[in-house]
Amino acid sequence: MVKVVIVTGSVGTGKTTVAKRLAKKNKAKYLDVNKVIEDYKLCEGYDEKRKCEIIDVRKLSKVLIKIIKDSKEGLVIDSHMSHFLPPKYVDLCIVTKCGIKKLRNRLKKRGYSKDKIQENVDAELFDVCLNEAKEIGHKIKVVYT
Repeated sequence: MVKVVIVTGSVGTGKTTVAKRLAKKNKAKYLDVNKVIEDYKLCEGYDEKRKCEIIDVRKLSKVLIKIIKDSKEGLVIDSHMSHFLPPKYVDLCIVTKCGIKKLRNRLKKRGYSKDKIQENVDAELFDVCLNEAKEIGHKIKVVYT
């Protein structure tokens, strides 16, 4: 079994659905990075313009590495920031992708502002998570949701 799988991708592309199914199928532990951020008090403020928490990815990575090292079971880590983990701690990086029309609809249903929807659509159009994961050196599998 693969020990550590990270699931990344633009907001609204299906990361959580994919990660939970993968964890269940492989009898691995599902790890919601938002819960980790909350539990370890990693939020460093709030970005009013973007309407989101400010997270130091280096601090987050240190906490996730400790969780990985301490884990006795396989992990599926769910977050659009998970690809910032160093590749030596990750067996596979899954990047979720989604059609733009479908993504817009999902984000509208979440009640996101027009600016926040556009920012996330742009991230998807420009493959931000996929390109960052490639640059970092992860072994990548792309999943279309």
